[in-house]
Amino acid sequence: MEHEAGHVIPYSTLVKVWAVLLALTAVLVFVSRVFHETLSVPAMLAITPLKAGLVFYFFMHLKYEGVLLKTMLFVALATLVIFLGLLFSDVLVRFG
Repeated sequence: MEHEAGHVIPYSTLVKVWAVLLALTAVLVFVSRVFHETLSVPAMLAITPLKAGLVFYFFMHLKYEGVLLKTMLFVALATLVIFLGLLFSDVLVRFG
């Protein structure tokens, strides 16, 4: 019985990704404090998926998964984006 070795990501890469995640979090906190009314929601909608993508890709080893799993994740996320877009458009029509 063969044992498959796990994927090893160097600690330096993980530390760099962690530093980028901290920097993006700092940007979100800064934008929410300084530009509260104008840019906080668009910044969150732009930066948070980027942070989630970094976590998926490096910490959850999506980098090493097959095409099928990556495609299924993309379809699920695209569906979520479509539903959120429909939600925002409905809110804009009702209250805009």
